Amino acid sequence: MKRLTSLATFAATVLFCASLWAQTSYSFQDVKYTANNAADQFTQLLGINSNGTIVGYHNVNQNAGFTLALPATFTTENFPESMMTQVIGINNTGTTVGFYVDNNGNTHGFTDISGNAAAANGQFSTVDFPGTVFNQLLGTNDKGQAAGYYSLSQNNSTPDTPYVYDEQGAVFQVIVIPGAIGGAQATGVNNSQQVSGFYIDVNGVNHGFLLSFGQLTTLDAPGSIFTQALGLNNNGQVVGQYMDAQENTHGFIWTAQNGFTTVDDPNGIGTTIVNGINDAGVLVGFYGSAPVNTGFVAQPISAQAR
Repeated sequence: MKRLTSLATFAATVLFCASLWAQTSYSFQDVKYTANNAADQFTQLLGINSNGTIVGYHNVNQNAGFTLALPATFTTENFPESMMTQVIGINNTGTTVGFYVDNNGNTHGFTDISGNAAAANGQFSTVDFPGTVFNQLLGTNDKGQAAGYYSLSQNNSTPDTPYVYDEQGAVFQVIVIPGAIGGAQATGVNNSQQVSGFYIDVNGVNHGFLLSFGQLTTLDAPGSIFTQALGLNNNGQVVGQYMDAQENTHGFIWTAQNGFTTVDDPNGIGTTIVNGINDAGVLVGFYGSAPVNTGFVAQPISAQAR
């Protein structure tokens, strides 16, 4: 999953989410990775496309990636001969991105243009910024661009540097965030080439951001001590997580028109993270504390401004 500095059995319910400026209703489905009639207690859902295909991973000890077609069809997606794999982003053509750890302990970004690793092991490509030993790809658009970051240390102990990678030309565009003394990550890119992410300031505080047509908007949820933007869709809706003054974690949706709206799974209030959103506004994420994480899918029902 995305590194934090300082995720089948379904349970359907309807929640009116606590909101900072608006009230939104969702129908939640909780999801656990299931194989051979056994449910994994560690499941994270991280991305969703407009066709409803979901990506994520399970197994807290040896991460294993998957795609999910609701209600409960899981397909394994692991980079060949890797120690562990996380599948994090998916676009509307089925291309997936994420990262894997090789047998030497190095972390590499990857793209899989088949969107189905079960078929001939997928069509995987490794993506590493030149000269680096730690890379992750965290989101992708429909134009062959992926958002991610690199670190110069194998254990990711040095500050992160965000980038957008062009999958067609194999070109990296490094993103410079003013004030990101502790590093930054690019977590999503949409078809308008808006980029979501977060950075760490000189005091070690996490701030979300949206980079849009050369304009940088810092995203700090009101009253929060920690905010990370973790993804966005083609409508400019940004999702992520924030921590309140009591150190409870909540998911959020942000738009330029309405600002922040808090989203909590009813079974995980105070431990919810929203990691992905598709163009219909369907959310995916997870709640809980490792080694127990439960994924969720949240279908929007209505929205009403106060």
